[in-house]
Amino acid sequence: MAEEPKDTKPGFQNPVAGFGVTFKAMFKKRLTEQYPEQQKTTAPRFHGRHQLNRHPDGLEKCVGCELCAWACPADAIYVEGADNTDEERYSPGERYGRVYQINYARCILCGLCIEACPTRALTMTNEFELADSSRANLIYTKEQLLAGLEEGMVDTPHAIYPGTDEQDYYRGLVTEAAPGTERQVAHSKGEVVQEADSTFGGTEPASEKVIGR
Repeated sequence: MAEEPKDTKPGFQNPVAGFGVTFKAMFKKRLTEQYPEQQKTTAPRFHGRHQLNRHPDGLEKCVGCELCAWACPADAIYVEGADNTDEERYSPGERYGRVYQINYARCILCGLCIEACPTRALTMTNEFELADSSRANLIYTKEQLLAGLEEGMVDTPHAIYPGTDEQDYYRGLVTEAAPGTERQVAHSKGEVVQEADSTFGGTEPASEKVIGR
């Protein structure tokens, strides 16, 4: 029967070796960050809150493919795709993300979702203050994740730039909304078009305006 290897270190050395790291740290200068009064600048490629991006004319880049949801190891992303129509278009392609949710109670901010996105619709910002006292508030919806409108953009839904197709958008040929582009009626969101009464008398034609349900 083989003999068990003998411990070469005396028993009294084990506690000393275990506290070695503690003794070294006792004489180091302590670093105290005054957060949140003084916020530290994050790295340029920091993985923070997600953002759904737009094309330069305002159409959404998300095509509702759900690849980000499949790639998420924490099952934190929920996506429902829907078809675009000429009367209600949200993206240049055939489909768009009708429902998009990220549960930050589950999200581990690993970035695998943005690697899986084929259209660069989903990216991550430097925003990291996501704590909340309610679990329901940690579920971010599409409206919260969608990037805001910049100069030259028109809010969705609206028609694509005349004379272009989906590939032209991803080649970067569309730089802003076409002149005269107007927002379409979002029937899927319950919006309807009603004729408002004219203030110029009965002979004046009534104007159209979009109102919510």
